[in-house]
Amino acid sequence: MPIDVPAAFVASYGVNGGESGRAWLSALPELGAEFLDRWALRPDGPPAHGMASLVLPVTRADGTPAVLKLQQITEDNAGAAAGLRVWNGDGVVRLLDHDAESGTMLLERLDAARPLSVVADDVAAVQILAELMARLVAVAAPPGFRTLAEVAGALVDGTPRAVPMLHDRAEQQLLRTCALAVSDLLPEPGDRLLHWDLHFDNVLAGEREPWLVIDPEPLSGDPGFELLPALSNRWAEAEATGGVTGTVLRRFDQLTEVLGLDRQRATGWTLGRILQNALWDVEDGKRALDPAQTAIAGALLNR
Repeated sequence: MPIDVPAAFVASYGVNGGESGRAWLSALPELGAEFLDRWALRPDGPPAHGMASLVLPVTRADGTPAVLKLQQITEDNAGAAAGLRVWNGDGVVRLLDHDAESGTMLLERLDAARPLSVVADDVAAVQILAELMARLVAVAAPPGFRTLAEVAGALVDGTPRAVPMLHDRAEQQLLRTCALAVSDLLPEPGDRLLHWDLHFDNVLAGEREPWLVIDPEPLSGDPGFELLPALSNRWAEAEATGGVTGTVLRRFDQLTEVLGLDRQRATGWTLGRILQNALWDVEDGKRALDPAQTAIAGALLNR
C-alpha cells in the first residue's frame, strides 16, 4: 500500500527539486511501499521530513525500532551510506540497510524531538558537538569520496566570476581574501572523513549514546572545513546578546581546542566555507553577502 507523503514536503520539494525532483516525488509513495515490503517493516508513526528527505518511523520484523529514509540521490548525499559504514556507529547513527540504486536507507531510530539545540547552555552544546566532530574526523577517508581539493579548487576558480556580481566593494574584497586563503591551503587539503554539515540540529539524542550525528554529506579533507556550521548555530541568539564577535571566537577556540587544530589553518578553511556559501548565494541571484557570514569572517580576520 502506498505511503502517505506530507503535503508540505510535496510543496517545498516540488518547487526546489526541479523536473527530476517532481518525478521522484510522484514515485515516492510506491517507492516507500516497496521498501516497507522488501525489508519487512511496519510503519510506526507519522512521517517527518526535512528539506530533501522523507523519514518514516518503522519497526523491523524483530521489533527493533528504526527509520526508513527516502531521498533523491544527489551529489551531496551520494556518499552518505558509504560514510556511515566507515564510521560504523562511532558517534554517528547506525546504517541498518541500504539500497544503492534508489538511495533509500534504513537507520537506527533516534529521538527527532531532541536535537542538540535543546541544550540551553551554548558552551555545553558546542562541547558535545566538538567531541562528536573529533570522533568523526579521527577517521581517514577511504578512496572514493569527494575531496576537498576538488571542491576548494572549484571555489577558487569560481571567485573571479562572482566578485563583480556583488554590489559592495568591501564584500568583493572579502571574497578575494577568502579565495586567497583557500589558494594558500590547497597544497595540503587533508585526508579526514568529514561530515560537511555538522550543526546542532544534525545531532539527535539516542539510547545507545546520549547524542549521535545524522545526515552526513561525506567529504575527504581538512577538519578545519567542518567548523562554519557550528559557528553559525543559534545566530539570532548571538546577535541578541550584542556580542557576536565574542561568541564566534569562543566557539571557534572551543572547537579547535577539542579537535587539536592549528587555528591559522582552521581560519583559512573556515573562510573557504564562507566563500562556498557566497558563491552559492551569487549563483542564486543574490548581490550581497549574508550578514552572519560576513560577521564570522570579520571576527576571525580581525582577532
